[in-house]
Amino acid sequence: MRKISSVPQSLAAVARISSVASAHNFKTESPLDRGSPAPSLAPVTKLSDALNLPVVEQLPFLARTCRELDLLADPYSDALWCYLRPMGRPSFTPTILRELIQVRQAIQRLFAARKPGEPAPFRYFVGGSHMPGIYNLGGDFNFLLKHIRTGDREGLLRYAHDCIDVAFQMYTSFDVPVTTIALVQGDALGGGFEGALSFNVLVAERSAKFGLPEILFNLFPGMGAYSFLSRKLDAARAERMIMSGRIYGAAELHEMGLVDVLAEDGQGEAAVRDYITRNRRKQSVHHSIYDVRRRVHPLTFAEMSDITKIWVEAALRLEEADLRKMERLMTAQLKRLGLSSAPIAPR
Repeated sequence: MRKISSVPQSLAAVARISSVASAHNFKTESPLDRGSPAPSLAPVTKLSDALNLPVVEQLPFLARTCRELDLLADPYSDALWCYLRPMGRPSFTPTILRELIQVRQAIQRLFAARKPGEPAPFRYFVGGSHMPGIYNLGGDFNFLLKHIRTGDREGLLRYAHDCIDVAFQMYTSFDVPVTTIALVQGDALGGGFEGALSFNVLVAERSAKFGLPEILFNLFPGMGAYSFLSRKLDAARAERMIMSGRIYGAAELHEMGLVDVLAEDGQGEAAVRDYITRNRRKQSVHHSIYDVRRRVHPLTFAEMSDITKIWVEAALRLEEADLRKMERLMTAQLKRLGLSSAPIAPR
């Protein structure tokens, strides 16, 4: 793919690939094994009240109360499927981040409550999106614009901390014997790309697009991109990807080794099911290999936290011209998504 030459063209290109594909094969139900009888999928409803419930009831309760997540339990694939269901621009809003953290905490409590010899509640955690053609577009631009313009360093740090909490816990499989699988059936940009990279396994449909556009408005992706890419590739290629602002196709990333399973369009869920079916008996050793990977190329939460501090200082140095580029990108994405314009943070 050619390198985009100018900033205005680059911004337009990033916005263009964020449009919803009307022909996308969109399914609102959780995937099931082909040929198996279709069981009644159990959606896993005020989030703070979940802590007062018995451990076994916490995930079902969260599924009823989450505003921007769909949790679906599929015993046929031994998996818990978690779909992003954003109410506005498909980004990592504070609400989505909070819900993802609460789901993760509930999963950890569920595993911790197991009795000796008791089987795991599930062995795979699959993260996808219920917005056709979009996985996630990254940072919550309106939130960022507001806090950058008001110089709210602490607010930016809290937001960044929640982002890396989600990414680091996904990378470490929540510290429980689970394999995390990203299912990317649309565009994954900025933090959306970072999020996908944090999973143990990345499954992507062929038409999915990936990119780190932050360089277009003089920022860098600060919630894991360098850490994940430098370990999966190397530092030189990580920096080239971050500094280029390029958009990559799923097939190209598959050749580079960043996408583990390349699926045809509309077949992403089937590809995840096939992956689980082929590897279910080896899940335990695969989990151990991922532990070895993290030991050989260790990544600490402290490293990610230090990077977010650098990112916050860089964000606070952005000039008004840079923030206007961010605004134009957000407006173009909202327009192509058919969403009403979000209120722009005052200048």
